[in-house]
Amino acid sequence: MSIVSYSNSNNGDSNKMQSDHKAMKELTSRICRDYLHGAWKNVTAENVGFKHISGGLSNLLYHISLPDHLVKSSMPHGEPKEVLIRVYGQTHGGERALEALITESVIFTLLSERGLGPKLHGIFPGGRIEQYMHARPLKTRELANEKYSTQIAEKMALIHSMEVPLHKDPSWLWETMERWLKSSQSQLKTNVPEIAKSLLDVDLQEEYRWLKKRMEDENCPVRFCHNDMQEGNILISEDVNDNYGQDPKFVLIDFEYCSYNYRSFDIANHFVEFMYNYTEPESPFFKETIHHYPSEEFRLNFIKTYLQDTGSGDSPMQVMREVKVFSLASHFFWTLWSIVNAETSKIPFGYWEYAVVRLNAYKRSKKDISSNQSVKRKALDP
Repeated sequence: MSIVSYSNSNNGDSNKMQSDHKAMKELTSRICRDYLHGAWKNVTAENVGFKHISGGLSNLLYHISLPDHLVKSSMPHGEPKEVLIRVYGQTHGGERALEALITESVIFTLLSERGLGPKLHGIFPGGRIEQYMHARPLKTRELANEKYSTQIAEKMALIHSMEVPLHKDPSWLWETMERWLKSSQSQLKTNVPEIAKSLLDVDLQEEYRWLKKRMEDENCPVRFCHNDMQEGNILISEDVNDNYGQDPKFVLIDFEYCSYNYRSFDIANHFVEFMYNYTEPESPFFKETIHHYPSEEFRLNFIKTYLQDTGSGDSPMQVMREVKVFSLASHFFWTLWSIVNAETSKIPFGYWEYAVVRLNAYKRSKKDISSNQSVKRKALDP
């Protein structure tokens, strides 16, 4: 059943209904009455607090709150004063798109149950009711906060310990890169701006083949991974009740890229993000600061916390080596992503510049790893 049929609309025009403020206010108040309890049973389109946050063809987000006269001084446990209603937009891609939507919903539910993501208040045909969080994303510089880093390592360990009903092999990483590689090669044959001409000097197909073999040679354990634990996807609660007299509360969001993957891709990708600030006000809207990459001591402390919380008996230095190698995969992955999005995304971001920066980082990392291997071989020579 679609969101249209749930609202008893007879015109069949979901776009019109979704853009109709009055219709959506009536719909969201009805959803709250049907799926929430207590004071929510008395909300109406006339008295409910309603704010359209954002949305497009993907998702429509609404902040819904109880009217003042229904908010009690002491709300029953579990009864929220405000919620976020997410209405799924049009889905394209047939069965594959539907499968992705179902997978995302299942993962959201599992994360909610484990306290790793926003609380799930209800699922209705065409969307879901989520906890509305008074939170903000971490700033890039805050990733280097040792107290925060310890908690992030613990969160990552919890995610990696989850059993999720998805394919348990790391094929997602290779399938995604192969798909993006094909699109990238087509893109690079057309309109490449002068700032990105250096991308043409690298045989991406050959690099992919080398990288795949190098990654597989590591025999890195496969876990359920977030795959994009950068600062924008780590929220810190600004609710006084969450942070009073205790460590800040963190919640992870945006599991768009989650899958079973090599554990050290997740860790390596997180460390690499220390170097990239995406809040620059001027084009290309990001800044790379190489010396912000975390120190060996910092990385080692993160890995020790992670291993302790996963109960793994692996050596921290083993994981350190894996992470160094999987940094290559992170740089290459986001290079391809950036090329693919350069001509299609409507978001103001320097995709071509970012592709060049990440590919250069890949080449630096590869050279560093190759040099270290060469030194080790010479040391073993008689």
